[in-house]
Amino acid sequence: MAQVSVTISGKTYRMACDDGQEEHLGQLAEGLDQTIERLRGEFGEIGDKRLTVMAAITIADQKAEAERRISALEQRIAAMERDYAAAAEGRDAEEQAVARSVEAVAERVEALAGRLSEPIRRENGG
Repeated sequence: MAQVSVTISGKTYRMACDDGQEEHLGQLAEGLDQTIERLRGEFGEIGDKRLTVMAAITIADQKAEAERRISALEQRIAAMERDYAAAAEGRDAEEQAVARSVEAVAERVEALAGRLSEPIRRENGG
């Protein structure tokens, strides 16, 4: 386990984290510190505990909003995937219909060619 010192609201805290996560933990602490300082600017000195709780609620609200947006995006992606699958099925059905039409036309052309070649065979003695 790695050890990291972070400063929040002017106070330094020694924290443990997984190896390689030191920078990430430092960035999280910096974000919390910035949120507390922003709230301190808005509300003044209302007490460290209160500012910390307000910062935690602010961050929890941001997290909830991000989760809501992610969920909405996941629903949109799922709808797009369903639309794509339906379009692919429709395309496959259209391709099959075109193939059947081409086969029908080919059969008619072959039948017509056969009828046209009969008089020519009779004339040639065949």
